Amino acid sequence: MAANKLTLEQVNSLIGAKMEPRYLEYNWRDVVLYALSVGAKREDIQYTYEKGLKAIPTYGVVPYWGTVNVKPYQWMPLPASMLVNDIVKPTINFLNMDHEVIFHKPIDPIKGTFQWQDEITDIWDRGEGKGAVVRTKVLVRDEAGVPICTNYSTTFFHEAGGFGGVPMPKSSVVIPDRDPDFVVEDYISPVQNMLYRLTGDTNLVHADPEFCKENGFDRPIMQGLCSFGFACRIGIDCLVPGEPERVTRMAAQMSSVLYPDTPVQMEIWKIEEGKAYFVFRNKLTGKPVLNRGVFEYK
Repeated sequence: MAANKLTLEQVNSLIGAKMEPRYLEYNWRDVVLYALSVGAKREDIQYTYEKGLKAIPTYGVVPYWGTVNVKPYQWMPLPASMLVNDIVKPTINFLNMDHEVIFHKPIDPIKGTFQWQDEITDIWDRGEGKGAVVRTKVLVRDEAGVPICTNYSTTFFHEAGGFGGVPMPKSSVVIPDRDPDFVVEDYISPVQNMLYRLTGDTNLVHADPEFCKENGFDRPIMQGLCSFGFACRIGIDCLVPGEPERVTRMAAQMSSVLYPDTPVQMEIWKIEEGKAYFVFRNKLTGKPVLNRGVFEYK
């Protein structure tokens, strides 16, 4: 059966659509688990020991795909972008394209509450047969309603283009044509996907071998937001060592699939005081996993 097409009327009705409000209560063990899942090392005690603990800022992305301990309960991640999939079914051909997070205040590392409501902000048209891109926003607040961080993410739907909408804006990030200022090697362990899954992303493509083969992958793939967390941790080490609270914004395009048990490399270029660009690369293939990355700090 052919997939349905989006119409301009449907697109306009989806802008501003929201999922139900959700919340998540966490404690220091969740913060430490997240740090370990994004590659914290033995020497990174500020991220792994409750005495003097600090949260890696990208722990604030967990609500976007999270299901574990999220209330109301949902067994699989269900971001607002999936409202589009309800229209263009039957299809599961969608792809996360990029992620941006703006940090408003440091995350309390000992315990707290995240509360949020996922919202569609834009739907861009890439043309007939070229798909559509859905941008969603997740503003995460604490138990007092004070903003902690704002997540923006885009999802590409292969079949949904050609409705006569506005084209997607192009990235303004240009990676410098020179050697990076920092090069850091790291390693995605054979069970990194399963470890990161414990932070909340229960999407089957990261765990179920049969599901993966049915969807064109040899085996379970890494979570894009796990790579994003790796990049944040490394960026802090290079640019604001020991001071994760100084990070104000991070963004990157998700460019290629990464499998567990793979060496990786982070390349960082300082652009100006308070801003750097980065590429997070699969060292075996040389392909960017995260490209046109931006890391901003105060």
